Amino acid sequence: MPLLSLRNVTKAYAGIPALRGVDLDVAAGEIHALMGENGAGKSTLIKILAGVVAPDTAGISIDDRPVAIDSPADARRHGLRFIHQELSVVPALSVAENILLGRVYPRRAGVFVDWRTLNGLARDALETLGITHIDPRETMARLSLGDRMLVKISSAFLADAGAPARLYVMDEPTAALTRDESERLFKVLHGIKASGNSVLYVSHRIDEVMTLCDRATVLRDGKPIDSGLLSGITHDDLVALMIGRKVGEAYPPAGTGPSAEIAYERPGLAVRKGEIVGIAGLSGMGQTELLRSILGNPGKAWTSGIGYVPKERRSEGLVTTRPIYQNITLPHLQAHSLGGTWLTPRRERQFAQRLGEDVRLRAAGPRQIVLELSGGNQQKVVFAKALGGEPRLLLLDEPTRGVDVGAKFDLYTIIRDMTARGMAVLLVSSDLPELIGMADRIAVMRDGEITTIVSAKGLSEKALLNLCYGRSAAAA
Repeated sequence: MPLLSLRNVTKAYAGIPALRGVDLDVAAGEIHALMGENGAGKSTLIKILAGVVAPDTAGISIDDRPVAIDSPADARRHGLRFIHQELSVVPALSVAENILLGRVYPRRAGVFVDWRTLNGLARDALETLGITHIDPRETMARLSLGDRMLVKISSAFLADAGAPARLYVMDEPTAALTRDESERLFKVLHGIKASGNSVLYVSHRIDEVMTLCDRATVLRDGKPIDSGLLSGITHDDLVALMIGRKVGEAYPPAGTGPSAEIAYERPGLAVRKGEIVGIAGLSGMGQTELLRSILGNPGKAWTSGIGYVPKERRSEGLVTTRPIYQNITLPHLQAHSLGGTWLTPRRERQFAQRLGEDVRLRAAGPRQIVLELSGGNQQKVVFAKALGGEPRLLLLDEPTRGVDVGAKFDLYTIIRDMTARGMAVLLVSSDLPELIGMADRIAVMRDGEITTIVSAKGLSEKALLNLCYGRSAAAA
């Protein structure tokens, strides 16, 4: 008997189907992967389980009993806990306040917040993940991105006597975590499995899924393609199921290579036209800060030929409640207005349509609200916005974080196409194979400074990691 059973789940947005008759069973005591490209329907399915999106049709059973999930409170009451891909934190509040967000704070005399108890509850939740370096009293805004994600993950493990957790639904929980932080989370997930509870796990890191998960269900275009044990399937087989084609080469071949002409230069760093320079380093070594120092004033940057794709697309790259075309044209309004004064929506939509085609955007049209798009297609909107000014230098900060393998291939192709036209690219990525596969040269950062620049050709992941740790590339 499955812990969770879904039957004939359907959902359409503005007449465009997002889910088409999805069936899914999650057994008790298993870690079950939910796989598929961005736009396949995974996030919509999770939102239905969380009670924030109403399905068109759905049969939902827990322990073989039909249930209705019409609100987040219903989901919690039925033992479902969620860790969503996009961080929803309140930076001005403390860690403890964020962990208990949406719950009733403990009180003294029924009136005053009992801060000692509140901080203690938060500390217990953090310790579930073996986290001791985060002070529950610390302001959330002062934490790194990875630590913020750890805080949000911890909140899902907060004890709730009235509705004990049965199923943890995790959407890209390791996207912002280091390898050590991810390993710590995996130990907790194995503990959940051993206790007889379950995990529905969404990740675009296929090696991670194949190591961690027992079974997988693959969605494509809103329909279930396959479901079964992972023990008898290869990495390439799984990718092929997701994207509907053979894997081939992960990284598109480079063209003729960069020119001798310098597109951008600063002390210790020069980028040539048509060149991709990767920026590598351990977490917190100044990679993002380097890009932002080059960007400077964003308003001036757009007009001076610098495009920027930020790490956090929702908080820094998009206005999710507005249509696609308004997001794409936002930095370029003067170019699409009459006399530099009057906006011309028709011209904006035409411009956005063309750029959307260039970045292989899958959407109903330029009028579609960005919030309705999958994470990968939202990222393509950010790319389209950055490319709209035809920049000479493109700054990319973790451009494929939280993006599925199919969308990654699209983004890699877009980057190659841009460099073939002479655009220079600075690429920050924590994905070492991505840096090696895409970059011409790689600059390694430590403590806010570039310590060395090496050719990416023939460079191994081990050698690059050694350089990031301050050792020689050939270190044992």
